Amino acid sequence: MEQPVKLERSLGPLMLWGLGVGYVISGMYFGWNIGLEKGGTLGLGIATFFIMIMYITFSLCYTELACAIPKAGGAFDYADKALGGHFGFVAGMAQIIEFVFAPPAIAFGIGAYFHLLFPELSVIGIAIFCYFVFTTLNIIGVKASASFELFITIVAVVELLIFAGFTLPHFKTENLTLNCFPHGIEGIFMAIPFAIWFFLGLEGIANVAEETINPQKNITIGFASAMVTLAILATLTFGSAVGVAGWEAVVFDAEGNTSDSPLPLAIKHIPAVGDVFFHLLIWIGLFGFVASFNGLLLAAGRATYEFGKSGNAPSFLGKINSKFKTPAVALGFNMVIGIIALFTGKTSEIITIATFGALSLYILSMVSYFQLKRKMPEMERPFKAPFYPLFPAIALVIATVALVSMSFYNPILAFIFFGLMAVSFAAYYIFVKPR
Repeated sequence: MEQPVKLERSLGPLMLWGLGVGYVISGMYFGWNIGLEKGGTLGLGIATFFIMIMYITFSLCYTELACAIPKAGGAFDYADKALGGHFGFVAGMAQIIEFVFAPPAIAFGIGAYFHLLFPELSVIGIAIFCYFVFTTLNIIGVKASASFELFITIVAVVELLIFAGFTLPHFKTENLTLNCFPHGIEGIFMAIPFAIWFFLGLEGIANVAEETINPQKNITIGFASAMVTLAILATLTFGSAVGVAGWEAVVFDAEGNTSDSPLPLAIKHIPAVGDVFFHLLIWIGLFGFVASFNGLLLAAGRATYEFGKSGNAPSFLGKINSKFKTPAVALGFNMVIGIIALFTGKTSEIITIATFGALSLYILSMVSYFQLKRKMPEMERPFKAPFYPLFPAIALVIATVALVSMSFYNPILAFIFFGLMAVSFAAYYIFVKPR
């Protein structure tokens, strides 16, 4: 009998760090600044503080789940084991929506940065080109993709440090207080999706568990090192960008439009910095976008593959390419959905829908965490999150508050997200479950 083709184990702790930081790092280069328009410096700052606490507590608990159940489906596999098939499906769909909708937003960012250099190029044309190039790279092999990811992530991190080095000498505390709370308490809740954008996608490390060497050890190292790196970079980027000339300077361009390029806008307010560094910032800044775009395509492919392999989606999505040992069909399918999303032209709306998926995933993962602790206390757990049950409770409460507030302030997008979930679940219940 012919042996089934499996994913190849080739990832070590350094590559996992590169993937974890790479999934997220584009959030430092764009997207978060839209939250300043909603909440001002103080509103977004408070939202980011609580979201950072959520991610620290969540990532520790999620690491425990990933080490105990090292499967490519991530949250889908955890919820399926803890709560049953119905909740497993819901968690899996939430995960797929997060990972499939985040890349189009990042592709817009890549297009916007390129458009600054070459105004004659179409933003959406560049974005579609990126989809084809990096989907192909991910089909060729996980090691090639992860090696490339590590390189561009290191370059992107160095660029953020250089940006901080140029801007911090011009930092003024009073710039943080300029119109810092324009919408009051309400602005904190309105800014939540963009605070999440600083960290969204970190949990994708769990989706390469089946391709990780010694996953019980290396996933722990990957999650911890990536979270520390991202917390430092988010704080540094936020403070140094806004401190140059106030939050409005990194939100609105010269025409008064909301910009997807906050770091170049901040640099423009430093007189000593010429066009050479400005263009260099844009070129190197593209590495941050590419790192997240490539990394999330990789994670999304694994999530969709696991869904197909388990029978919760059409079985062709669960096929592994015999030559490259990668989920080529799932990667191609995700590319088609992402390109369709690009044509909406709505960066902030796509970010918000991806965030709805992420928060739903976090909530179901923490519920699964509690259930597995209760139902399977004897399960082997090579890593155990500290301060149980406090840490998972903190993550669960903050994620729930964030989801409720986002639904209140974004009712149309909430309707779209929960509508997608409802239609998907109905199709699962009618066509998949009986089979």
